[in-house]
Amino acid sequence: MRLCIDYRQLNKVTIENKYPLPRIDDLFDQLKGASMFSKIDLRSGYYQLRIRDSEVPKTAFRTRYGHYKFLVMPFGLTNTPAVFMDLMNRIFRPYLDRFVVVFIDDILVYSRDETEHAEHLRLGLQILRDKQLYAKFSKCEFWLREVSFLGHVVSASGIRVDPSKISAILNWEPPRNITEVRSFLGLAGYYRRFVKGFLMIATPMTKLLQKDVKFEWTEKCQKSFDQLKTHLTEAPVLVQPESGKEFVIYSDASLLGLGCVLMQEGRVVAYASRQLKPHKKNYPTHDLELAAIVFALKIWRHYLFGEKCHLKDYELVIDYHPGKANVVVDALSQKSLFALRAMNVHLSILPDNVLVAELKAKPLLTHQIREAQKVDDELVAKRAECVPNKESEFQIDDDDCLRFRSRLCVPKNSELISIILNEAHCSRMAIHPGSTKMYNDLKRRFWWHGMKRDISDFVSRCLICQQVKAEHQVPSGLLQPITIPEWKWDRVTMDFVSGLPLSASKKNTIWVVVDRLTKSAHFIPVRTDFSLDKLAELYVSQIMRLHGVPISVVSDRDPRFTSRFWKKLQEALGTKLHFSTAFHPQTDGQSERIIQILEDMLRCCILEFSGLWERYLPLIEFAYNNSFQSSIKMAPYEALYGRKCRTPLFWTELGESKIFRVDLIKDAGQKVKVIRENLKIASDRQKSYADLKRKDIEYQVGDKMFLKVSPWKKILRFGRKGKLSPRFIGPYEISERVGPVAYRLILPPELEKIHNVFHVSILRRYRSDPSHVISPSKVEIQADTSYKEEPIRILAREVKELRNKRVPLVKVLWLKHGIEEATWEPENSMKERYPNLFTGKIFGDENFLSGGEL
Repeated sequence: MRLCIDYRQLNKVTIENKYPLPRIDDLFDQLKGASMFSKIDLRSGYYQLRIRDSEVPKTAFRTRYGHYKFLVMPFGLTNTPAVFMDLMNRIFRPYLDRFVVVFIDDILVYSRDETEHAEHLRLGLQILRDKQLYAKFSKCEFWLREVSFLGHVVSASGIRVDPSKISAILNWEPPRNITEVRSFLGLAGYYRRFVKGFLMIATPMTKLLQKDVKFEWTEKCQKSFDQLKTHLTEAPVLVQPESGKEFVIYSDASLLGLGCVLMQEGRVVAYASRQLKPHKKNYPTHDLELAAIVFALKIWRHYLFGEKCHLKDYELVIDYHPGKANVVVDALSQKSLFALRAMNVHLSILPDNVLVAELKAKPLLTHQIREAQKVDDELVAKRAECVPNKESEFQIDDDDCLRFRSRLCVPKNSELISIILNEAHCSRMAIHPGSTKMYNDLKRRFWWHGMKRDISDFVSRCLICQQVKAEHQVPSGLLQPITIPEWKWDRVTMDFVSGLPLSASKKNTIWVVVDRLTKSAHFIPVRTDFSLDKLAELYVSQIMRLHGVPISVVSDRDPRFTSRFWKKLQEALGTKLHFSTAFHPQTDGQSERIIQILEDMLRCCILEFSGLWERYLPLIEFAYNNSFQSSIKMAPYEALYGRKCRTPLFWTELGESKIFRVDLIKDAGQKVKVIRENLKIASDRQKSYADLKRKDIEYQVGDKMFLKVSPWKKILRFGRKGKLSPRFIGPYEISERVGPVAYRLILPPELEKIHNVFHVSILRRYRSDPSHVISPSKVEIQADTSYKEEPIRILAREVKELRNKRVPLVKVLWLKHGIEEATWEPENSMKERYPNLFTGKIFGDENFLSGGEL
């Protein structure tokens, strides 16, 4: 029984000592050849190490008998094992790995014979006496032929599992949860080197530890559990490896994993196994077998390096042979392709009366390249340098074409390059590959100066690729933190959580208003169709009544916030409105985050207590405002009112002297200063993390940009629909730079309802090319210069699950468009704009049309 104090909070602020603890298998490797052992165990080893006087107060702990502090090293401190291990290694340094191994407070003295052991034991005990370290005699064992050490039994014949330790595994009941599975595998895994194919046997149980895997104890798991216990009871004695003697490795591979055995003179040194990673399960058989060999050579490198090793079932020895000494193979590997072709001899024996007709189909492009080579000055000079039967990078083939390392030479300034690039990129057999893939495909057959650069430039200027290819680089634009407010409820953010079930009072939305300084929030239940007058009344009664008029409000571009009424109201109050850039909700990241917390708390209440959500909203607001916020290092309630909130669990009494003291005002000001400092630290940390995965980029006024849309969602921006629609639309010209990471674009008339300021992360530079022809869609212009699309039929219906709401959708067929161009539209907006569409049959057969004709 040892006293262990809970020092977790002290350990969090302690600088960790990185002194390494020794590996168990390294310690056992030192015991080879030993036949006599003595084990010494120190008496309360940690208590024999004194703590520096200045550090003693940090170890203080409280009991019902009073306060105490340790004068010696206690259990529970994070650096205790490392410091004690360092002490023991310093003391026994002259004898380590000669006849002493130490693991923290366990000391093992080993020798080859009794005479040698007497001297070794005397030296070990003498050094303990000199350093005034005391052993516990009842736990020490001397002059043993075999000894139990670190859960193993060590003897001259080798190492085996300690039966007393295995009994705990044998008596282990089948696990009932993931924690028990992890505990069992942790204990059994300590002896994995004794079990052949340990990890392959344990595969059914290790799968239970994977993320998002439901715990289900199957027959396979039980079989794996029983097999491991059986193998551990029958575990063999492992011999200690001896240098100079040959090693033999047996390896095997399957889809379950890799397994190998290291043997010496027919006896097992160690077993090792590993489960396969998912991608390696696609390897062919020979690659898996090679992977098993590589795994064995890596894991036992410290044994095998410099030693002779046989790989079973192949009697081979791997030796390094220098290229200069390997003349024949080296010469053949470097022989040119044309020289090797000349070495081939083809003989055809045909009867004299047989006429043979041969027809060869040759591509026209090869003929065009050959003719172009003859008029290109550089290639003509290269042709003149070619000498038959002489090794050279340039050769002339049987078709009289100049080739560079067997690749067809294309004249640099010819139209043939454009033909080749268009065919390799835009044809139906290629379908717009990336520059790397395209280069690797073309370089097998063609060559010209600057080929890789030309391909990269061609792909970057491809109009189709610019419109549809996804970006795989880090996002553009560094993080721009919002200014930290000066005082409480000076600057607020607001947003709506909509799409909630209808409550008893007919509410289905929550209006979230958050103070950016204290993080305190109000959750106001409203209805989606509330008038602006009603929202203004709630704003005055719920926000202004309690906190006064804010200096500024940050929100998204919800129509209720961008309406003329709301703008005029805030203008009359003196509040400035700030809106997020179009389709960039990160601008109001604070509201988005608190909405996530609110939704999680609502779900918890519904599951835990049942009932309608509006009933629990006041308690949710109280719980949120009374919970610790890491960015300000306190609860919003404490930040707002200067003291912690009283609850039944945390009850505090306040007298008049505490409530009305003058220092309370000073404390409030000081607390705001602390909050602003904490917010600055959190903001800087967030920016440094975010900027690691972002790139700083700038555009100029006049640059043409593509605008990113979202083809993977069925409701797309700007009314552009369809899963296979372009990812980018445009290009549109930049008219103004708005802030460090936002730009104003000149949008066409059909997008005039869209706010024209966009974050840099959804813009892509347009790379112009004279061949680009960007024409607007063909539409019928009416007398008033307007145009419209006419829906003619609804084909299908579904409900789209978004984060905050459920959106009913209808699949609409449009006039003068084919079935493949049918789009998904919000049902509510379609009912408002085209009510006649919903009066007849709702669903139609998607196969009743072809080619867009009725």
